[in-house]
Amino acid sequence: MLINCKGTLIDLSSPKVMGVINLNADSFYSKSRVLGTQPLLTKVSQMLEEGADFIDLGFMSSKPGSEISDPDEESLIICKAIETILDHFPETLISIDTIHSSVAKSGLEGGAAIINDISAGSHDDQMWQIVKEFSAPYIMMHMRGNPQTMLSFTEYDDVVLDVLRNLATQKKAAIEFGLKDVIIDPGFGFAKTIDQNFELLNKLAAFQMIEAPILVGISRKSMIYKTLETSPEESLTGTIALNFGALERGANILRVHDVKEAKETITLFQKLNEFN
Repeated sequence: MLINCKGTLIDLSSPKVMGVINLNADSFYSKSRVLGTQPLLTKVSQMLEEGADFIDLGFMSSKPGSEISDPDEESLIICKAIETILDHFPETLISIDTIHSSVAKSGLEGGAAIINDISAGSHDDQMWQIVKEFSAPYIMMHMRGNPQTMLSFTEYDDVVLDVLRNLATQKKAAIEFGLKDVIIDPGFGFAKTIDQNFELLNKLAAFQMIEAPILVGISRKSMIYKTLETSPEESLTGTIALNFGALERGANILRVHDVKEAKETITLFQKLNEFN
């Protein structure tokens, strides 16, 4: 299960870790917010030292109720961050979390390796064309509506089957369009209730039938802290527990705020499975 990141082949049959960095002041988890050059370099250095395989840069907050970002402003901030990171850590594989094709284009031109699109191309009909032109791996996530409206779209006939069918259809269309490496993300927390999130995670193995790498992004999300009646800041233990469950069910990439703990989770998961 290989993806091509700027000429480097990454084997996702061994689970990988994607570290989350938010270049805004509005992310739901305060410690993921990085503002300024030195804090960015400090955060990236820490994540790389702890074993991050990818660094995911995002500017637009996607928590419920958030507004769509201005693509020009987003592009300026994202490209500055890419330049800063690659100047100091040139081998870093950077993922750009964006719904805008113009941001994807400028980010890939600046040296990013992956596009992570929570809208799966539904927001910007030029997104797939840009990804195709750069032969970049593409993460497509399931979401209904957008961050402003998604809480109004949580009615499903069967949440697992509906999300599975949607991602299978979108993945097939993307491959037929000419995209090479498509990664699927069930979209935990996006147009899903807490119970729906847990049902999706419980049945995650079913998504392997799509025959695409699976990214799971549940780090410190409300499905954890609301269930535990705590906060994002106190949700590390819950994140570790559910990430282990995701690995058991076939997750190939863990998108996390806490890289060291995710890498240790993968190490222990792999050790346990040596005896299967």
